[in-house]
Amino acid sequence: MSEFPPNIAPQNDGSEGAQVQEPPEPAPITEQDIGEYREQDRFLPIANVARIMKSSVPPTAKIAKEAKECVQECVSEFISFITSEAAEKCAMEKRKTIGGEDILYAMINLGFENYAQTLKIHLAKLRQNSSQRPGEAADHGDA
Repeated sequence: MSEFPPNIAPQNDGSEGAQVQEPPEPAPITEQDIGEYREQDRFLPIANVARIMKSSVPPTAKIAKEAKECVQECVSEFISFITSEAAEKCAMEKRKTIGGEDILYAMINLGFENYAQTLKIHLAKLRQNSSQRPGEAADHGDA
């Protein structure tokens, strides 16, 4: 049920101006609300970040916890930055779903052209794989 009272048109001859009741202002964000926003809700899981980092260095290399946390924060912020730009494009076009092309547009628009070219290839491969019939294995040339 709605938290706002129904807007009912006045039942008169129309000589008086119709009074439209405005919805109440949303409550301001409090310090308590901010405190409830936990780090793990805003950032990618540290284990996933650490796994990706580890795959990029020699097996004998160690990565400090501080380095993992720094990269975790950076990649989470980067994703939010790109997604926000893509969401603005979708809002201007009155769409609710952000697609791969929207992400590519955002990356190019924000100056990440070099990465966008690589992702364009990846997006094409994803689309190619998803266009296969369900249950059909991708042909990897194993036979």
